[in-house]
Amino acid sequence: MWDDVTTPPREEHVAAVVSLALGAQPRCGDVVVVAVDGPSGAGKTTLARGVELALASAGPVAVLHMDHLYPGWDGLAQAPGLLTRQVLEPLSRGEHAEYRLWSWVRDRWAGTQGVPPCRFLVVEGCGASAGPARPYAAVTVFVDADVNLRRRRGIARDGDAYGPHWQRWADQEAILFAADSTRGLADLVIDTSTL
Repeated sequence: MWDDVTTPPREEHVAAVVSLALGAQPRCGDVVVVAVDGPSGAGKTTLARGVELALASAGPVAVLHMDHLYPGWDGLAQAPGLLTRQVLEPLSRGEHAEYRLWSWVRDRWAGTQGVPPCRFLVVEGCGASAGPARPYAAVTVFVDADVNLRRRRGIARDGDAYGPHWQRWADQEAILFAADSTRGLADLVIDTSTL
């Protein structure tokens, strides 16, 4: 499954992100948002898990996976706005944030998830730093890798059920990233092709 991290991230990648996070000023109320963005299969979840563990000694850390916010296979463009309205704007006002959870099995919204009090919020997934979400992120990271490697990783991770949706999703990623200059505006770009 997409959130089943079995391979550790490279220590130097984690250290680079953590260094930026520890030196960053919050842009979302008192919360330092670390947005780990990039295309499918690049290693965002793996990196986010490493960053979460490394930041834990500096204060409470919460993680939000964008996969919970995408409203289905054609919902990537909507996700940055959902993240902003449901999570980032309330946190910036010092309010409790809660977001709707998408059920990929039921193909509909199914429940909500609150964001626990935290000093650091690691938001990982495609669109985490795009559009209206970017101004709230104290650190933006773009994780990338060779497209064929990313596809192999994605299929190995999610099984053959992801295969028919790969190109459909990749096309949405390309549109979002091109329109938003996501990679070019990132504070840090990490290539995981050699992992």
